[in-house]
Amino acid sequence: MSDDETPSAAARPRPVPRSGFRVFRAIPTRWMDNDVYGHVNNVVYYSWFDTAVNAWLIGQGALDLHRGGTIGLVVETQCHYFAPLAFPQTVEAGIRVGRVGASSVRYEIGLFAEGEAASAAHGHFVHVYVDRDTRRPVALPQRLRDALAGLAA
Repeated sequence: MSDDETPSAAARPRPVPRSGFRVFRAIPTRWMDNDVYGHVNNVVYYSWFDTAVNAWLIGQGALDLHRGGTIGLVVETQCHYFAPLAFPQTVEAGIRVGRVGASSVRYEIGLFAEGEAASAAHGHFVHVYVDRDTRRPVALPQRLRDALAGLAA
């Protein structure tokens, strides 16, 4: 696409409904999350993606940060923004799994202002699961696969 072209309306991402997610995690915004424009800076959204997914995995017993032999490395990420979020709002992060591969998972996250029906932003990231020491891909551990079943889109 050249610089003077814009994507068609059909190709533009749209907010996603809250109903598209099974699991939510409340995340309070912090004063430092706001930027000089008076809303949460875009880089914070990726932090919320990590926080929501990894807290859920830890809570399910599927991720041991300190002693687990398998860890997830982010190899792809994307976010679409629709409405501003700002301190002192509470953000509700909806989590679902878009795809489970042999050694990878695509997590999809919707970020909602507290109580709102449509996402203020949504995106995804892909974790490739690797051996903690060798950093080589490994098959998803069964405990992780079991936990992911509850997040299937």
